[in-house]
Amino acid sequence: MKKKRRMIGALAAAAVLVMAGGCQKKYEPVVLGSEEQVRTTETGGASEAGSQPGIDPGQDLPGDPAGQGKEPLAQTSVKEQNMVGEPVPALRDVDETVYVSGDSVNLRASASTTSKVVAVFKKGDKLRRTGYGDEWSRVEYEGMTCYIATRYVSASAVAPSAGSGQEGAGGQSGQAAGALTGSGSLAGGEVAFNPAWKYGEFSKINSGKAVLYKAEGSNRKGITVCVNAGHGTSGGSGVKTLCHPDGTPKVTGGTTGAGATSAVAVSGGTTFLDGTAEAKVTLAMAKKLKEKLLAAGYDVLMIRESDDVQLDNIARTVIANNCADCHIALHWDSTSSNKGAFYMSVPNVASYRNMEPVKSNWEKHNALGESLVAGLKSAGVKIFSGGSMEMDLTQTSFSTVPSIDIELGDKASDHSDAALDVLAAGLLAGVDQYFGQR
Repeated sequence: MKKKRRMIGALAAAAVLVMAGGCQKKYEPVVLGSEEQVRTTETGGASEAGSQPGIDPGQDLPGDPAGQGKEPLAQTSVKEQNMVGEPVPALRDVDETVYVSGDSVNLRASASTTSKVVAVFKKGDKLRRTGYGDEWSRVEYEGMTCYIATRYVSASAVAPSAGSGQEGAGGQSGQAAGALTGSGSLAGGEVAFNPAWKYGEFSKINSGKAVLYKAEGSNRKGITVCVNAGHGTSGGSGVKTLCHPDGTPKVTGGTTGAGATSAVAVSGGTTFLDGTAEAKVTLAMAKKLKEKLLAAGYDVLMIRESDDVQLDNIARTVIANNCADCHIALHWDSTSSNKGAFYMSVPNVASYRNMEPVKSNWEKHNALGESLVAGLKSAGVKIFSGGSMEMDLTQTSFSTVPSIDIELGDKASDHSDAALDVLAAGLLAGVDQYFGQR
């Protein structure tokens, strides 16, 4: 019996070696936030797992240009992978059909971005989900138990990708990507709010649409930056939304005082000393930043491109959660001292940092803020104090991707075209620094 077991072990080892030596393509998983994508390179060796940005979230799976079906990547069973110590998350048991809502999304052997990729799915592919969690979903695939990022599956049917979108309006650099409507289908360059998205039920103003642009050229990174021009929602100050998804009160002051459980859906913003509305300046700033990001190879999700967009702070945040890899809201403070730039950091209050989704993301929020301030400083922008101020914000309270409110000065600050150009260059440097660290 011992001899027979030794022979079986030897044959299994030989089989693994043969599989590794005969592989002609190497697939490397790429993690964008929670999204997992795949890139392929020609090689004569075995497949290796990696974790790096650089793949277009909307591109076809390599080796499948027509977008037909899936390409399995691993032949080792999922049960074997789980037996060697991969984590098994605590999930709520469900039994439902779900649809993949992104292109080239990895199916993994266990709930870890370092575990083996079992297959890669196209947008619209159908799966049976048996477990649900904020980050991972457990699904059945060819008799195996596997895991897929929850943010890239939907309980509603999702239409397959169709083309690369249309050209951005006004001849601007980049292409407006196919928009995600409420059902996940494609319809031009606009991104509509989907009330079925996580935390979507808390939004009160959400009839407006964002616009997604894709960078052009060989330097395209496959990373989407949400640029949110603060304010600019007509009637937003007359509507209130919850400060926190669990209904608990704010832990710091601000536009809305500490202890409040609801805040204005979108405030009107301040007015610069020369009479210019903050919303005008944040919009001009957003457009400049968009151009620099596109030229650098980033895709850009523009929350607002006009004086008014009917999206409250929660809707803006939820759209960014589902369609971007980070969320940058542009603001100027209401003081009059030309104080310099800083970011709103996550308050060091235990109850707040232990509340989801803050608990799972606050360190990412602060890291993004630190990178943006470092980038602004490198561009010669004046920085206020230590570069941060603790603030309990609606945006932070509902964000599931790295998200920050960056205050680029106050109402006494220079907001000329030249000044905005310097700020945009600094913010780009900060984005580069943040994603370069991942």
